[in-house]
Order: sequence, then C-alpha cells, then structure tokens
Amino acid sequence: MRKFGISAQALIAAAFGAAIMGGAISVPKLIAPEAGAQPIAIQAPPGAPLSFADLIEKVEPAVVSVNVIATQDVGRLQDMEGFLEQFRGVPGLEEFFQQRPSPQETPRQRESRSLGSGFFISEDGLVVTNHHVIDRATQIQIVTSDGKELEAELVGTDRQTDLAVLRVKEKGKYPFVKFGSSKAVRKGDWVVALGNPFGLGGTATAGILSADGRELGAGSPYTDFIQIDAPINRGNSGGPTFDLQGNVIGVNSQILSPTGGSVGIGFAIPAELAQEVTDTLIKDGRVSRGWLGVQIGDLTPEFAEALGIEDTKGSLIADVTAGSPAEKAGLLRNDIILSVNGQKVTDATSTTRIVGRLIANTSNKFEIIRNGKRQTINVTVGERPDDPNASVGNQSSPNSGRGEQSSGVPGTFLDDFGVRMVPMTNEMRQRLGLRPSDTGLVITELAPDGVFAKAGFMKDLVILEANGQPVPTVEAFEQVVKEARAANRSKILLAVRAGQATTYSTVDLPAG
Repeated sequence: MRKFGISAQALIAAAFGAAIMGGAISVPKLIAPEAGAQPIAIQAPPGAPLSFADLIEKVEPAVVSVNVIATQDVGRLQDMEGFLEQFRGVPGLEEFFQQRPSPQETPRQRESRSLGSGFFISEDGLVVTNHHVIDRATQIQIVTSDGKELEAELVGTDRQTDLAVLRVKEKGKYPFVKFGSSKAVRKGDWVVALGNPFGLGGTATAGILSADGRELGAGSPYTDFIQIDAPINRGNSGGPTFDLQGNVIGVNSQILSPTGGSVGIGFAIPAELAQEVTDTLIKDGRVSRGWLGVQIGDLTPEFAEALGIEDTKGSLIADVTAGSPAEKAGLLRNDIILSVNGQKVTDATSTTRIVGRLIANTSNKFEIIRNGKRQTINVTVGERPDDPNASVGNQSSPNSGRGEQSSGVPGTFLDDFGVRMVPMTNEMRQRLGLRPSDTGLVITELAPDGVFAKAGFMKDLVILEANGQPVPTVEAFEQVVKEARAANRSKILLAVRAGQATTYSTVDLPAG
C-alpha cells in the first residue's frame, strides 16, 4: 500500500532508523489526517548519541588483539593399558601391539593457539587482558589497531579474577585508556565494547548496562560482574567496555550462550576490581589472598529454622580442612560466621571475599555462633594456595563409597523417614578423606515416598551430623529427632558427605 508517495515499509524503516540515531522526524499517518491534527513526532530517548563514531575513534587505538601459542595437556595411553592388554594375542591385532607406542612415548602436551583481546593502560606498553586468554602461554603477540605486531611478555596473572597484565617488548609510546567507575553507570546507560571477536580484528558493538552485581558461582568467588547486552563473542575476552566518556568500566570476560555466540548476555569484570588487581599484578606479579581452609555455604532460611536461629545473615561452615588455619584456630563444622574484624558477612560469597582480602599470616577476629551462642575467635589466616582443594583431595563422585556400608550389618529402617542407615566403616572413612575421629551414618535403603527420597538423598551418602550433633549411631540420630520435635522444629539440618565434599541439606521432620 502506498500513500503520499512513500511506501509503508520505507516509512517505518525511516522512522526506526531516525529513532536509533537520535533524529526527529514528522511521520504522516497512513490514512488522511483529520483537520487540524498535529503530525506524530518520534524521537530518540534523551541522551542517546547520534553516533558512537567519535568515541570509537578516540579509544580504538588503545585496543589490541592478543594472539597466543600455549601448551595443552593431552591424555596418555597409560589409562588404556589394562583395557588393551585383554586383546593381546587376538589374531590380526598383533601388528597393532607391535606398532603401538608405549605410554612413556606418548606426548603429554601439545601446542595450541588462541585469540583474545586486550587494551593498553600505560604509555610504556602495559596491556590488560584475561587470565584464560594467556593461560599456559609460551608465546604472546599483540596486534595493534593499525596492524602492527608486537611480542609481549607476562607481567602477572590472577586466575581467581581472570585478569592478566602483559608488557610489549618493543619500547615506544603507546596510546592508552584509563579505568573509570562502573558504579557511575546506571542500568540502562549506553556502553560500547571493543575487541577481536572470532579473530576478525577491531570490532565495536554498542548496547546498555543490563545489570550489575552478578554472581556467577564458585568459579568466580571474588567478582561481582556487570552484565551488558553489547554483543561480545569468543575472542572479545580481555577487551574493554567503555562508557560514553571513553573510560573503561569493565573487562569483558564471559558470555552466557547456548550457541557459543552472543545472545545479548555478556559479563565484564568491573573497573574498580580490575584496577585494584592490575595494580597489584604490576607491583608484585601475583595476588596474595588470605586463606581460612573451610568449606562454607549460605545460611538459608531452611537451615536457620532447623538450627532455631532467626537471623539468616552469615555463612555456615560445612567442613574444616585438616591442618588449615581454621582448624588450628579451633573453628568447627556448624559454626556460623557473622563478621570478620567487625565487617559483617551476608553469605558464603561475601565471606570468601572478605577473607581473600586479608593479609596472610595476620591475626583476625571472627565473630561466630556456636551452639546458639555468640563468641569471637582469633584466626591467623594463611596464604591461599593455587589449588585450595588439593589439601582435601580430589572430588569424588557422590557414590564413591558404594559397596562399603558395613560388614553384613543390616542397619535400622526408620519408618518415619523412609530410610535405612548403618554406621560408617573405617574403610569408607578413609576413602572419603575423613579424620579417624569422624563418625556418621551411611544411607543403605530409601523408600520412594519417604522424606529422605523426596529431599533428593541417594543411597551411599553419609550423614555426619544432624542439627550440629554427631550421629555415630542410629540411636544418636533418633535422639536429635526427639529434641527437634520437643523444640517444635519442622526440619532437621544434616551435614552430608558426598565424595570428599561436605554440604548441608534439610529434611522435613515428620510428626511424631
């Protein structure tokens, strides 16, 4: 349909384009207007720029591509030896065994190549990127926006925040950008991301700040990410996100995508944290964090109700690593951490971050709740090891104790809970990495309609404690149940061992 000499499609496209670019146009109606009616005006939102070109032209020279050659572990045939040996002597396969390299001859590592992004933060050639971009790098090359290739060396890296600092080897004066404040950008404000997506080189995308304070789980315990919808893809990692003044407000780090490409959900490390970490890396080459040596979880309303606690602000200690600063200071499983040096904690994440900022080998005051009573414990924190889980062994599967319940002891079936339990054996205790003094009950049978099954429990899990009390026998568990009913509780809090990790869970308390 055409009226007034212009197609409806062209009219809509023109109006949409003008709105995006910040113009204002008068749009005639597609039907004859009434006499005296005013034309409809469509305008861009206040503050929307006519173009991002000036901004990009200003900051793009400081944005670089990062090309990396790294080593990558490969599997060895050693794990296959037992399987393959059963076929030795089979007709037609002897030639295979003669030609097959021995496990010792199999390469353990191979070369890999990867691409990422980064940006200059100083005139003398310091570059910020992501840790995962340069992890295990043997050669790093920086490619500037004008195509110049520069060799670079690692200044320092921090796996926990996914940040790294490089320095180009060729001396010179390089264009650079500065960190700004992510706090000064509000949800809905414009942002611009630059980087090297899919190896295409200098690419700019624009969008808005979608959210801030995003926690992405245990893999990023020290970072509250900002979320942006400016498209970022593989290869954008380590590149900057700018505000409209050309300040770096974030370092692009992760995307959430079922396809591997941008779906409008990207995450950047906020500028405040990035600057703090990079300053430390430039000075010391590494970030030293305090270490407590505990497994902790959030104090949920369900856990608090089971323990008879009203306030749910705090973190609950699920386990204490043997030989750790926490054990030496006397912290115990089921202690609830309320504050550190007077700074209140709200959950497990905030506790991890507060402890991480403590200086190693200093004494610090931890306010806790133990058995319903507040107390303060002095803890000399250690330095966080590269792999804090190494001291407690590798994680095993939840069913790692299968088949080790006890020597023919049938156990006791609790009809109210729909579960059969039996005391843990020494063999299972050792397998689960527990102390000789640890006790517990192994679940050997579950009724499909029982409260344990409904709560998601499985056979072979080990219950170490119930409502903070050890349960070496079924009778001890029944005593805890009796006390909980007397206190009018509706749930029981259980410390559960799955593999070599201790977690908490609750089960409903059936009516007695």
